[in-house]
This record gives sequence, structure tokens and C-alpha cells, in this order.
Amino acid sequence: MSSGDNTVMAEVQRDHLFNLVLKGERADGRAFDEFREITIETDAIDTADGSAMVTLGDTKLLVGIKVQPGEPFSDTPDKGVIIVNIELIPLASPDYEAGPPREGAIEIARVVDRGIRESKSIDLTKLCITEGEKVWIIFVDIHVLNNGGNIVDAASMGAIAALLNTTIPAARHDLGEDTPLPVRDIPLAVTTIEFGGEMMLDPSLDEEKIASTSLIVATNTDGSISGMQKLGAEPLMIDQVMRVIGMAQTAASDIRKKFLEV
Repeated sequence: MSSGDNTVMAEVQRDHLFNLVLKGERADGRAFDEFREITIETDAIDTADGSAMVTLGDTKLLVGIKVQPGEPFSDTPDKGVIIVNIELIPLASPDYEAGPPREGAIEIARVVDRGIRESKSIDLTKLCITEGEKVWIIFVDIHVLNNGGNIVDAASMGAIAALLNTTIPAARHDLGEDTPLPVRDIPLAVTTIEFGGEMMLDPSLDEEKIASTSLIVATNTDGSISGMQKLGAEPLMIDQVMRVIGMAQTAASDIRKKFLEV
């Protein structure tokens, strides 16, 4: 198919989705504030210290956690370290290429990392082994298996589910007894797009492609905000932002109760 044909198809798709929005509808029949079907399974990788498999509509990803001792950062000698990586491999989408992480992957990893870090979800002081010398380092590796849209929210769910499932392997390193990772909050990112004047949660891949702008809101268990990020050039009005925050708080609370036992 030529680039011209692709452009025509994109315009037809955009017009179709726009006409649905005008009628208060979405292509998959969801309400504007409704998520696609979610499944979260933990203990998905036997060799990991914690893991989770997440399916969000057609989006599917796997999160593995590895915990090992290492040196702390010089400015936080008494705190453990969290490192989040995400792999967008060609298997997941024809839009992805093999090689080093692209800008999109780095951005998603930052959003997930920021939600965990700014919420103080993990008590990093409890990951200190010897101040200034040795701490526990937590590697959060996210592998996207299929991109059906809204990878950010799926990655956020998968990361916190895997962290809740993680055991610090102290015995393996002759550093005492194994203990659960000290997780004290459950931050979740919720993505909303603006299209046709409406704000819609959990965009599908088709909706992502035609959205003029999106707003990601990460909230904690008590509803407080641990992070926000806007993508796209179109501005949002204050009332739209406040509406999105409310939608994100409600959706995240529902997800916690249904899938993360909070």
C-alpha cells in the first residue's frame, strides 16, 4: 500500500471515530470513562524475583523484577536504587524497530519510574545494606508483547503488580533471610486523550493515533497525585484537566480494588 493510500485510510478512520464521538460512542462500545478488559497475573516468570503479565484490551506486556546488591548513588548513600527499562520490540508492532531504546520507550519508562519514585511507593531506606557501600538495586524490566494502545497504563499496572510480588533474595547473596519488598503505596498511571471535544480514558491504538493531545495522571492509593504528563500540541482547558484528574482517581481506585487487593 502506498503512502497516499495510507493517508486516505487514516483520514477515513479519523472521520469514522469522530462521528462516533459526536454520538457519544466509541468504536469498541465503551463509555468515555471506561477501561478495556484488564487481566493481571503474577508469578509469570519463575526465574525472576517478582513478575506480572498484564493484558489491557489488545495490549499485552510482561514485567520481570531482578534484585541484586550494588553501590548506592553518591547523593543517596543510605537508599536503594530503582531502574526501570522497557523494550518495544518488532514482535509487538510493525512500528517498532530492533536496536537501542527509542525516544518513545525511554519516555514510557520515565513515566512509570516517576510514578513509583514520586509516590515513595518503595521505602528505599529499607533497601540499604551498608550505608555508602552496598544497597539493593531493583531492576524493573518491561517487555511489550503486543501494542494495542495505551502501553503506559499497562506498564504502570504491571510494574506495581510485579513489585508487590517481589521478594528480596537476601539468602542467595548471604545477606540474611529473604523478605518481601517494602511496598507502601500503589501508584497507578491513567491516560486520557482529547478527541472531538471529549476526554476518553484508556485509548485504543486507533484512538491514540488520532488524538490531538493526551494527559497522563499518576495517583496514589489515597488519591493524591504523584505525577502528570501532557503529550501533544493542543492545549487543555482547566475544567478538562480537573475532569481528567477526577476520572483518573476513580479509575485507579477501581483497578486497585479489583486487581491489586487494595
